[in-house]
Amino acid sequence: MTPPEAWTGLPFFSRDWPDIRRKLDETDFLPGPAAVFRALDMVQPDQARVVILGQDPYPTPGHADGLAFSVTPETPLPRSLRNIFKELQDDVHGVPPSGDLSGWARQGVLLLNTSLSVLPGVAGAHAKWGWDRLAREVVAEAQRHRPLAFLLWGANAQKALAGLPRAEDLLIATAHPSPLSARRGFFGSHPFSRINEWLETHDEAPIDWALSGDAPSRG
Repeated sequence: MTPPEAWTGLPFFSRDWPDIRRKLDETDFLPGPAAVFRALDMVQPDQARVVILGQDPYPTPGHADGLAFSVTPETPLPRSLRNIFKELQDDVHGVPPSGDLSGWARQGVLLLNTSLSVLPGVAGAHAKWGWDRLAREVVAEAQRHRPLAFLLWGANAQKALAGLPRAEDLLIATAHPSPLSARRGFFGSHPFSRINEWLETHDEAPIDWALSGDAPSRG
């Protein structure tokens, strides 16, 4: 459960992490010690190009893999991810072969949750532990290196990073892909093609959202 070296200079790791680690050492949690920092392990500060912010890991054992919205390859698509793939298909006419989104992370998509741990079976159990401060610090650090595209689905994500997107960044904020809200502005928002168009205007390679091998990996 060692924080990735490239991110350890953030104030969170001296201020908040010791207490959170003590709490984690005293309980079972998901996605487990090896994956708790996976989003930061896979994307260095100078590699981040897109930020997709989730809430907390899936609370069902075996589902969460340490990346926001992503699941282990053998896991059936959760309802929100199913809707993400529906919009992805409508937008760019392709979807990844499974719910494993690590291929996005390898292209500089920071799939970060506002809480990096959860009690098995209890969604939101660690939401007030102070993890959200890490999310803001991570984004601010990544912004030092280049403009970022923000994909913020739902009020929780929009509130968590309020005030951080700058004029030079791209901000796409819509309803959450949950079945309860997807038809209130998520469907039809075409976020994936909009991000790729924006990246290309900044001389950046587009994201291969469908993981078809058509876009170069950056990690």
